[in-house]
Amino acid sequence: MQYRNPVISGFYPDPSVCFADGKFYLVCSSFQYFPGVPLFESSDLVNWEQIGHVLTRKSQLPLHGANSVGGIYAPTIRFHNGRFYMVTTNVSGVGHFYVWTDDIHGEWSEPVRVDQEGIDPSLFFENGRAYFMSNGSDAEGKSCILQCEIDIETGRRISETKAVWYGTGGRFLESPHLYHIGRWYYLMASEGGTEYGHMVVYARGESVYGPFTAYAGNPVLTNRNLGGYVLQGCGHADLVEDAQGNWWMLHLGFRQIHPWMMFHTTGREVNLVPVTFDENGWFTAGENGTSRLEMQTDRLPENLLQKRRTCFDFSNTKPAQEWVWLQNPDPENYRLSAEVFALRGSSIPISSEEASPAWIGIRQTEMNFSLTVTLQSDALEAGITVYMTASMHCDLFLRQTGGSRQLVRRTVLGTLVHEDSVVLPDAGDVTLLVQGEPLVYRFAAECGDVYTDMGVLESRFLSTELAGNFTGVMLALYAEDVSPDRWAEFRNFTLRNT
Repeated sequence: MQYRNPVISGFYPDPSVCFADGKFYLVCSSFQYFPGVPLFESSDLVNWEQIGHVLTRKSQLPLHGANSVGGIYAPTIRFHNGRFYMVTTNVSGVGHFYVWTDDIHGEWSEPVRVDQEGIDPSLFFENGRAYFMSNGSDAEGKSCILQCEIDIETGRRISETKAVWYGTGGRFLESPHLYHIGRWYYLMASEGGTEYGHMVVYARGESVYGPFTAYAGNPVLTNRNLGGYVLQGCGHADLVEDAQGNWWMLHLGFRQIHPWMMFHTTGREVNLVPVTFDENGWFTAGENGTSRLEMQTDRLPENLLQKRRTCFDFSNTKPAQEWVWLQNPDPENYRLSAEVFALRGSSIPISSEEASPAWIGIRQTEMNFSLTVTLQSDALEAGITVYMTASMHCDLFLRQTGGSRQLVRRTVLGTLVHEDSVVLPDAGDVTLLVQGEPLVYRFAAECGDVYTDMGVLESRFLSTELAGNFTGVMLALYAEDVSPDRWAEFRNFTLRNT
């Protein structure tokens, strides 16, 4: 069977996966977005359905002041004795913590904190014991993987934290996971930074604390030498075994906007490659140690159809599922239904990182798309934003000023802010249009029979490479106003991947 990567497209970085009761469950990082930690379910590894989020309450996920390099980093999901655990780091809050649930489709517990340095935590269970692992540094300040035993009921460390592996020498040793497969304990991690040099490495030993011997063929997976190939930045991986005894690797990667242009806009995405063990217990991954957009495998049924979701609207998406907010939203600013999203104008601008504006967004999942939405607004400013960060976004909106309406396209690129505007008739709904292409975003509007072209922005200006962030482009609706009760109503929203 041939399947296509990414298996989950758009900003869903740092995947972690487990297998339980015949299903696969996967979580991803969410940074400053609320709810936190998207949760997916699959029966075949190539078709994934989002079933919610893990962190759905402010008590679990305080995000005040978190920006696009803040909030939730690198979760790990594990299943043990009938219970699911998700461990992660809120770098803008309590640090390391985990939550648990006995019902994967239900609510999760309040956070249980773990006091250890580093990021990218993972859990490993064996013989009634729970081990906590993260990256960090030893007593001499040298980068390493740290591990300790914890009381899984309280999160309290019950052993000394030890440096168990120093990696293979690549920079930014991160994303450790431990597995016991047959005779060996395998410690897998990533190096090179979550950029173009990203790579997956591993080592193995005969006990939970090692010593660990590095695989001679490291990196076991990387696309760092595939110049001119769209899929890049492959790393931060997790292993999972299917019901037939086959092993797989889920890893992040990103797609450049062009083979020879080193920019990406849709964020780090979830990709899948097969893993093969040799007779000596070492494993290889992917196609000669690389991940490809088109993968061929005999481990999946030939008649398995990989489905692609192409159309999103208010009726087939849900707030707090596909739609998310910046930081912790004020629910009084939203009236959301399957027909209309109404936003009350907030005095917090979308270029602020101090608090949550009246803003609700959905991920850009493909580089080719069309977006349309009809807007009726009393707010001073309301519209669409193609949003990478608070300081890197392009907005198409209506502005009420001096008794007239203006259609405005505003480009915010750091300290460079530029506006183009035209005056519209005072009455009638306005339909806002954004067309996405790999190299440009196109902006336009319709009011009555009048079509207004609002120009283009090169997509590379909203890329991670220029923004310096860890997220991807969000397509969001927003409203701003200093008055207390002016609303913007959005109808007929359609986002279609083309």
